[in-house]
Amino acid sequence: MSNPNPVSTTAAHGLESLGQSDFFEGSPVATFVLNMDHIVTHFNKACATTIGVDAREIVGKDKVGRVFYGHDRPVMADLIVDGAMKEIIDDLYQSSYRSSLVVPDAYEAEAFFPNLGANGRWLFFTAAPLRNALGELVGAMETLQDITERKVAEEALMKAQVEVEQVVEHRTAELAELNKALRDDVRRREAAEHMLLGRNAELNLLNAKLSTAQEHLVQSEKLASIGQLAAGVAHEINNPIGYIFSNFGTLENYLSSLFEILDIYEKAEASLGAAETVKELKAKRESLELEFLKEDIPVLMRESKEGIIRVRKIVQDLKDFSHVDTNQDWQLANLNLGIDSTLNVVNNEVKYKAELVKDYGDLPEVECRHSQINQVVMNLVVNAAHAMGSERGKITVRTRAEGDNVWLEVADTGSGIPKEVLPRIFDPFFTTKPVGKGTGLGLSLSYGIIQKHHGRIDVQTEAGKGTTFRVTLPIKQPATPAANGANPA
Repeated sequence: MSNPNPVSTTAAHGLESLGQSDFFEGSPVATFVLNMDHIVTHFNKACATTIGVDAREIVGKDKVGRVFYGHDRPVMADLIVDGAMKEIIDDLYQSSYRSSLVVPDAYEAEAFFPNLGANGRWLFFTAAPLRNALGELVGAMETLQDITERKVAEEALMKAQVEVEQVVEHRTAELAELNKALRDDVRRREAAEHMLLGRNAELNLLNAKLSTAQEHLVQSEKLASIGQLAAGVAHEINNPIGYIFSNFGTLENYLSSLFEILDIYEKAEASLGAAETVKELKAKRESLELEFLKEDIPVLMRESKEGIIRVRKIVQDLKDFSHVDTNQDWQLANLNLGIDSTLNVVNNEVKYKAELVKDYGDLPEVECRHSQINQVVMNLVVNAAHAMGSERGKITVRTRAEGDNVWLEVADTGSGIPKEVLPRIFDPFFTTKPVGKGTGLGLSLSYGIIQKHHGRIDVQTEAGKGTTFRVTLPIKQPATPAANGANPA
């Protein structure tokens, strides 16, 4: 049988068994293979499309890194072939790589390649060793995925966030000027007319109510923006995931049918009269490693299906988190599930800065406004991530039930809070972050939310060792004055 693609040929050094199969060439995953001499032996159509290079310019040649970087630099597959991955990868990829969670000795990373395309491209790539039947290293395989659109979207989101923070800071400055002018006016009135003290007291009370109303407004706007974004992203992702999941089930059925007919063909070999034909079929089956494929393909399908299910779970968490203002009534909620959804949403903010440890206790359902509690958890976890220094730290989220209350803790191993600023951390607009990096509303809003839940926030901190915030909530909310027949304030 002739080779379906004479350009991508199989080289020596133990790679004969791979071949240039229809499966490899037709795979939508951009993939290329190096042998032990760093020669490109396989380069599928998806790979040629992704990086915009003809396979005939690559197959049979070495120094494939020039295609990506414009100069002679090893790719991940080169490092695996040389056995130099652990010694060199930190210098080449810094913190943008990690070990594969599925395949031993495999790695994955993402980077920007200015030489690809008109404006450069972001690629997510993986590299894994290839071994023969004796377990000997015979080459390395690398896959590519174009994530440029996702990166562009992330940059746009960050830009929008900075703009929102700038608007908040501008409004804060205006409010500070108005408050200063108001205080000056109050002093002049107190000095001139003692009889207006009563009215000044009323004015101060009005200012307090106005400040509270403003905090509610800022919180509502912030929650609505996050919810709208999360709902939009979840909706856009959910549609393609749906038909991918459906097609995956159909593909599993097709493969099952193909394996059944293959089993029938194998059983029929013994009844063939021509010994030469039987011998030829057996040799072909061994060269294709048919038994291995029958075992490995279901494993690959199962792992891929688990990945799709995991993506659907993330999408569902985004949808759950986006329902921030759909219901402001008190409801019974599973606090642990709400925390999990929130941690999934902020995972990208945390995963590069700290290890996240979950230590959940067995909690009863808690009467609360669960979207507001999710907002508190998000603020505390993001603050903990920002408290990390140059070294990767650890954030522990812990929950327990205690009598008529439940509590949750967010403990970090970051820089801690200086004693001189500790009394002010819950003040509105107070922040230790540089200008443009924070609004100073996160802890203040969280404090207000917990007060409205008749709970409390406690903090323990030590400079250089970390900080622990504990939120304590009643399992059942106390009866309101209106419920007791009193006139609500």
